[in-house]
Amino acid sequence: MSGAPLRTAYVWFRAFRRTRPFWGGVWLVAGGWTVLKFSLSSLQLIVSTGFGGVAGYLVGGGMILCGLVPLALPAQRYTFGLIGAVLAVVSLVVSNLGGFLLGMTLGVLGGSMMVGWGVKRPRGRAVEG
Repeated sequence: MSGAPLRTAYVWFRAFRRTRPFWGGVWLVAGGWTVLKFSLSSLQLIVSTGFGGVAGYLVGGGMILCGLVPLALPAQRYTFGLIGAVLAVVSLVVSNLGGFLLGMTLGVLGGSMMVGWGVKRPRGRAVEG
């Protein structure tokens, strides 16, 4: 009896993962989190730095948002995949070399996986003749 809810949850998650750009979203969120993590500093430093200090927060938060929205709305994967990849490249300039290149790489990977993702089509039978 205890295995039935676990099995149901697994089946639901598998269906969820297969009908959305799941792995692209995971990599884009991981890249945004990395950029955001390397941008964290005290609030006084950010206020005194101006837009340059806040840009890391905006770019990292934007990458995380671009990774999460297509999980809820898979039809928007092109728009948010492209915006996420562009934000990842922008993070190279505005946020400690894009999270020391790790966040930028993960973000570009996730954005490109989102744009390239497609719904699985049912297999057709081979036409003879």
